[in-house]
Amino acid sequence: MDATIFDTHYEDYCRQIAGLDFSSIKDTLGIQLRGREAIIPFLGEDYIVSDKGIADKSGNRPNYAVCVILSQYLLLCPDAPVVNREWAALKDFHRLSQFTNLNVFTSDAEKPIVKQFSGGLDALSGAGRKLGGKPFDMGSSYDFTMEFTALPQIGLLLLFNDHDDEFPATCSVLFQRQAEHYLDPESLIMTGIAFTQRLKQLSI
Repeated sequence: MDATIFDTHYEDYCRQIAGLDFSSIKDTLGIQLRGREAIIPFLGEDYIVSDKGIADKSGNRPNYAVCVILSQYLLLCPDAPVVNREWAALKDFHRLSQFTNLNVFTSDAEKPIVKQFSGGLDALSGAGRKLGGKPFDMGSSYDFTMEFTALPQIGLLLLFNDHDDEFPATCSVLFQRQAEHYLDPESLIMTGIAFTQRLKQLSI
């Protein structure tokens, strides 16, 4: 994205966020406050959001996708907590069923995991643990299942089957159904892509 457009969108988000009362949404979103700042954990890293902008722990502005996701998480906060921890693919979400860009999730979130970790279950397990993942018992025949926390109210579940003599490796990234009440479709897709990028980075 052009830097000028990024800056314009970023400034618009900051203006909207400046009008929020963090104290009224902190419990619904599961975030912490420090004075006039909101501390939001995203994929294992804490980010600081205030009327001054969005920053990582080093004080730097995160990349565009992270800024969008954190902004939308604050701005789309539901009136009351929504709890539905059933796991589902994004294509099965009621609010996303007509969204036309779901193929981007497959190509940019799921397929790169297959490419990176086919034949490398140990590497996948190690990267998953570094990202805060916890083993998850699906009671099924998956070779690897691990649960992650993307945002306080948004969990991810990684399902992975390694290749064998008959079949190639496969991967699915699921969300808890409540996620669609906390983020818009584009932000959920970006969250899945950010998850995959972090997982790959931690495997190196």
